[in-house]
Amino acid sequence: MHRIAVLAVPPVTNFDLSIPETVFPAAVIDGAPGYEVVLCTPDPGIVPGYNGTAVLIEHGLDAAADADTIMVTGTGAREAADPRVLAVLETAVAQGKRIASICTGAFVLAQAGLLDGRPATTYWLFSDELRERFPAVNLQPDVLFVDDGDILTSAGLAAGIDLCLHMIRTDYGAITANAVARLAVVAPIRPGGQAQFIETPLPPETGTSLAATRDWALARLDQRLALRDLAAHANISTRTLTRRFREETGASPLQWLLHQRVDRARELLEATTLSIEEVARRSGLGSAESLRQHLLRRNGLSPSAYRVSFTRR
Repeated sequence: MHRIAVLAVPPVTNFDLSIPETVFPAAVIDGAPGYEVVLCTPDPGIVPGYNGTAVLIEHGLDAAADADTIMVTGTGAREAADPRVLAVLETAVAQGKRIASICTGAFVLAQAGLLDGRPATTYWLFSDELRERFPAVNLQPDVLFVDDGDILTSAGLAAGIDLCLHMIRTDYGAITANAVARLAVVAPIRPGGQAQFIETPLPPETGTSLAATRDWALARLDQRLALRDLAAHANISTRTLTRRFREETGASPLQWLLHQRVDRARELLEATTLSIEEVARRSGLGSAESLRQHLLRRNGLSPSAYRVSFTRR
């Protein structure tokens, strides 16, 4: 199993702390758990929470010694991190371990010098503070998460779920990650470059959501779908469709459709031995050349290279 040490820096953010110990254990590979998750902290025992609650953590920092990945969750202490925590992170990097953070955990990584000269993100509410205190960090303030190889950072709250799903996909493939998403009753993997929040307020719940139309489109990705087809299914004008699509997803209908098709192609490349041409047809991207262009733009890999890199058999 892949061992993940979740490093809690007090005062802890309880929601962030609960994400990895909930999401990762749901990944099952051939009937066996894909991960072992252990919570640790500098001083085991009752650890104070940022919101006034507390949590019991039984393991000290020595639990991180055998971990393959160390994940620092959100903390209310964005200054003067415990030197013991920084030492653990520095040692882990020197050993080639994967390091990740959720929300304000990025401040701890920055204090350890792990983000200098590297792209990273954090909760948008604290982006200006991170930029001011750590100018050497290549801050990406508007994204859900950043994967820079051995260092990964996410925005706050639910973006931590997106990061965990992304890590599961990297480790075990899209089929496993999407199964975990279904168990957690959350949306399938969102791309890291998606905006942290949609500035336009979400419409009130009136029973007129386009969710049914999106589900309809997902079942027909291999078919030609135009704006008028989506609008006809939703029984609204194309102009209204476009406006409401942006309100609900942050993207235009065709942008959303393209993203879903590329994701479908990635899943087929990972989970099947279908030819590149057949993958392109089933995902609705048309031709192998179209698939190649979109995959290169999204992931920097050709379909063949993507399959070699991410197939889990």
